Amino acid sequence: MALRLYNTMGRTMQEFKPIREGFVGFYGCGPTVYNYAHIGNLRAYVFLDILDRTLTFLGYDKKHVMNITDVGHLTGDADAGDDKMVKSAAERHQSVLEVAKFYTDAFLSDIDSLNIIRPDVICKATEHIQDMIDLIKRIEANGHTYMAGGNVYYDVTTYPQYGELAQLNLDELRAGAGERDVVVVDKNKRNPADFVLWFTKSKFENQALTWDSPWGRGYPGWHIECSAMSMKYLGEHFDIHTGGIDHVPIHHTNEIAQSEGATGRKWVNYWLHNEFLVIAKDKKAAEEGGAEKMSKSGGNFLRLKTLVDRGYSPLDYRFFLLGAHYRKQIYFSWDAMDSAKNGRASLIQKIAKLMQKAGGEKLPAAKKYAKGQANDRAGLSERACGYMDAFQSALENDLLTPVALSQISKVIKDSSLAPAEALSLIDRMDSVLGLKLAESADSFLKETEKMESPVSQDHSGDPEAGEIDALVSERAAAKKARNFARADEIRAQLAARGITVTDTPAGPAWTRT
Repeated sequence: MALRLYNTMGRTMQEFKPIREGFVGFYGCGPTVYNYAHIGNLRAYVFLDILDRTLTFLGYDKKHVMNITDVGHLTGDADAGDDKMVKSAAERHQSVLEVAKFYTDAFLSDIDSLNIIRPDVICKATEHIQDMIDLIKRIEANGHTYMAGGNVYYDVTTYPQYGELAQLNLDELRAGAGERDVVVVDKNKRNPADFVLWFTKSKFENQALTWDSPWGRGYPGWHIECSAMSMKYLGEHFDIHTGGIDHVPIHHTNEIAQSEGATGRKWVNYWLHNEFLVIAKDKKAAEEGGAEKMSKSGGNFLRLKTLVDRGYSPLDYRFFLLGAHYRKQIYFSWDAMDSAKNGRASLIQKIAKLMQKAGGEKLPAAKKYAKGQANDRAGLSERACGYMDAFQSALENDLLTPVALSQISKVIKDSSLAPAEALSLIDRMDSVLGLKLAESADSFLKETEKMESPVSQDHSGDPEAGEIDALVSERAAAKKARNFARADEIRAQLAARGITVTDTPAGPAWTRT
């Protein structure tokens, strides 16, 4: 079975066929760095990471590009409201670039914590202004723009396919129908759906970052940034563009119009969008409709740090996200996070037991797999290949992570697999899932060994210290060997002699009572 993806353009599942055989170029909309990313934002980057890892698993060369928006994004996607960066800078009493750097670093720290592989290219809008100006000039030369109030607008009526991605009706938009009228108040626009390619001083008198351009000193509109930067690194026609489902009606719709307005040909072949993460008090509340989209503007967003402060690992959150398909809305609650935490912990403990059965064999680091290497079936038994087939089929079915993840549990339960082979399968699968299962299981074993090793204590004045140390060590060895009857017997012997043994994180310690 070949890789099949749900293309938002046309709303159909389609077999993926790259433009260039064996190579995939894809672009994912990155953050606007005016605030911390909330966990809803981060869902998009876990989804992107699964796509990135899946392509490597399936043997493709790839180039993954992501932007950092550090200028020009207004609080409304349709050119309404204040500049998000300027607003945040004023609130923090810092320069726009200082704010951008702070939140960019915070974002990169978050994705590292989630074990997200950094994109091959991370490009900042402020470093690509000339690319944007050059692209606007091409759009202008093709007759798609007009000047009004000092700004350069894209005239959507000059692009007949406008709204195809979002399945918008251009005739209705021309007549002023649709939700855009509710949020857009710009008397300079000929049509409600028109959008700004370049702003001049007429938009904000004291704009923090401005550049010289053929249309006056100003700054770019938000939409033009992604078109210019994606084309710079991936060319004028590339394979995949991704983003959140909220980007479909305006941002991505406008990107298509301006990109194809410049080049005169198709820009992107496949459009992939992840659904929202919404907050609910619990599962019952979610089922009864008591859930709402997480957003910064609504003030109801949770940071990854919030989860860590409450005792969860970032990988617990990754595990939680992988339990739902990227195109399905997912309900966040603390009950759901508890289930994810317990589920991941159980998985790690079972893998640790497999390691013990395999003679303490450690799994290799999944990140070391080269393209296609994790999916190489050489040396695997027929039964193991069956699990790999099921895992690959789940990924090829539009990145169906819940089914892919379930294969690990099936491998663990299959006693007919040799422990070493089961561990190899788990590691190959985790090269895509990115849960650090090998590292986590190894850490679990080391912590367990600490608990079962005697703590170094000074009992030099006790004439029986050597004999007691030996018994405490024997008890620890019995526990490690899962001979709990012998461990309990030793504890009882020590208690009869007035010795209390306490298991601590550093190992067992004994004292006389």
